[in-house]
Amino acid sequence: MKKYQAVGIGNAIVDVISSADDSFLELMGIEKGIMQLVERERGELLYAAMNERTQAPGGSVGNTIAGLGNLGLKTAFIGRVHDDALGRFFERALIETGTGFPNKPVPGGDLPTSRSMIFVSPDGERSMNTYLGISSELGPDDVSDDVAGDSEVLFIEGYLYDKDKGKQALERAARLCRAAGGKAGVSLSDPFCVDRHRNDFRRLVKQLDFVIGNEHEWASLYQTDLSAALEIAAQEIGMIACTRSGHDVLIVRGDEQVAIPVRNVVPVDATGAGDQFAAGFIYGMATGQSLATSGRMGCVAAAEVISHFGARPEADLKALFRKEGLI
Repeated sequence: MKKYQAVGIGNAIVDVISSADDSFLELMGIEKGIMQLVERERGELLYAAMNERTQAPGGSVGNTIAGLGNLGLKTAFIGRVHDDALGRFFERALIETGTGFPNKPVPGGDLPTSRSMIFVSPDGERSMNTYLGISSELGPDDVSDDVAGDSEVLFIEGYLYDKDKGKQALERAARLCRAAGGKAGVSLSDPFCVDRHRNDFRRLVKQLDFVIGNEHEWASLYQTDLSAALEIAAQEIGMIACTRSGHDVLIVRGDEQVAIPVRNVVPVDATGAGDQFAAGFIYGMATGQSLATSGRMGCVAAAEVISHFGARPEADLKALFRKEGLI
């Protein structure tokens, strides 16, 4: 029995969320619906332009691990925050939901805790402008043997490939987990991130047990149409999951393939939909569920998070699974 059922490694980010219409996005030069990295000055400008800001702990894999904690798994998150107000907020929010945060806030230095200015459009699309701050310094020394190496499942944030030290950290974590008999997987994170690091991703996914991405990320990874991309992926990767906006979720493991129907709803805030799909899917995988049940769990978790502002679940996900007859 391992110490943790699921451990995540990724950017520890505080989300700052505000509503904005398309004209505002155009005025501010914000590209709708994607995540952009910004420098500190640009981040401060966007922060000052936000109306009625709300604050929440974020980061893609951080959100997934929070969802797994909501589901009752013993979890931990490997990340790096500064010992400032936002960093202490991030740590406290994780611990209060039952997730361990083994890397304590770092005192001193000039880099603050990472933050993402998220502008939510009336259609629920989120446009993320992320200043990485101290998260950019996450490195292999932040990955301890008794965390990554003592987990049944490790989930990696693909965005870590944007920094060399982050790349070293995620690869060390994956080696530790798999060497100890755990399963390691990655979120492809973003099609532009895949574009930037395609060769690294192509090498990495062959060494992992599962990969989760959306239709655009898979197409970017193999530079072909989705059908051909998934055919290649199925040959290279133990298990894959592909989410598609408005269409069935596809899950493939070897010769087994299932399509999970989704319910089309107008989101209040689409932030975290993919992160919580991953939480439900990984929960199913970690508890020995079938591919179909694991996929349905992911869809239920994603539907919950888009029903309100914020990227982390507010309802009891396990209760929702019971209501759907999944457990």
